[in-house]
Amino acid sequence: MSVVEELTDGVQRPPAEVRFADELARLREADTGPRPPGWALSLTAARRFIVGDPELGVSRKFVGDPSLIDRALVALATSRGLMLVGEPGTAKSLLSELLAAAVSGVSTLTIQGGAATTEDQIKYSWNYALLVAEGPSERALVRAPLLRGMAEGRVVRFEEITRCPLEVQDSLLSPLSDRVMAIPELTGPGAMVFARDGFNVIATANTRDRGVNEMSAALKRRFNFETVFPIADFATELALVEAEAGALLRRSGVTAAPRLDVLEVLVTTFRELRTGQSARGDTMDRLSSVMSTAEAVSVAHAVGLRGWFLRGEPGTAEDFVACLAGTAAKDSPEDLAKLRRYLEQQVLGRSGAQWKALHAARRHLPG
Repeated sequence: MSVVEELTDGVQRPPAEVRFADELARLREADTGPRPPGWALSLTAARRFIVGDPELGVSRKFVGDPSLIDRALVALATSRGLMLVGEPGTAKSLLSELLAAAVSGVSTLTIQGGAATTEDQIKYSWNYALLVAEGPSERALVRAPLLRGMAEGRVVRFEEITRCPLEVQDSLLSPLSDRVMAIPELTGPGAMVFARDGFNVIATANTRDRGVNEMSAALKRRFNFETVFPIADFATELALVEAEAGALLRRSGVTAAPRLDVLEVLVTTFRELRTGQSARGDTMDRLSSVMSTAEAVSVAHAVGLRGWFLRGEPGTAEDFVACLAGTAAKDSPEDLAKLRRYLEQQVLGRSGAQWKALHAARRHLPG
């Protein structure tokens, strides 16, 4: 068993630097480009890691506009942070993980934002047993991701930053502007932590949470904002859902590959419910629930699990309806009625066995 296999054995989702350790090693070996101070790879090699390089055997990991990757990498090489915004499920977190792995070789210095996130979880806290015994000391200091990232010269990821209270968000102001963090409880050299080369912050925020805890103007000025858009091309989205759902099914012990005709119906349904327009141009009700590519992958995974473990076969359109209800009716009871109308009106008359099966399976919707 290789080192990578040992590290990933039994782990549901290893970090990017572990999953793609071989690719990162090949890119480092072949990398002759100039590197920004503190970076593990040059900008061109980091770009190849994310968008792929067939000649080096590097897989494509993010489906989107390559120019977005270029702008994101350039932003990280500056003194400003990078803010990735967009609809939920557009792979903002995946992109931030890949960027951190390429730039720093580590993507696990992560802060998960939320209403209960505190400044201690971002900067530092204390080992209270040592604090009581010795008083404030570097030995008693418990370093949180931001302090570690500054001291080690690495990229820090801040997920869902707008879910945090404003005073917690603003704890980033000094580290991003002055590149310094004060620890007033300590004295001597340890009282000030200065950022080393390679340090920066990648934050993510979804557009549906705007207004929950809107960022201050001061903090916004310290970030370059980039929008991650949903996948526009049907074939590209279908290929991504097939690949990701297939990988999840294999990890779940399912040996049957997902049926392409079922996935075509699934992806088409998600795209139409997401945009409010059918493939033939009819206007229809949009769902308030998030019908993203990430949700499509999750439903495709559930369809495959349901078909395999209940009947020993790949999932069908009937399984799709059973799994779709839990995704479509998360935010509003009206979404279930909209989904029912879609299956009764928009699916009716479409050609193909799976479309007919989808229409017939509408009776499995709850309610």
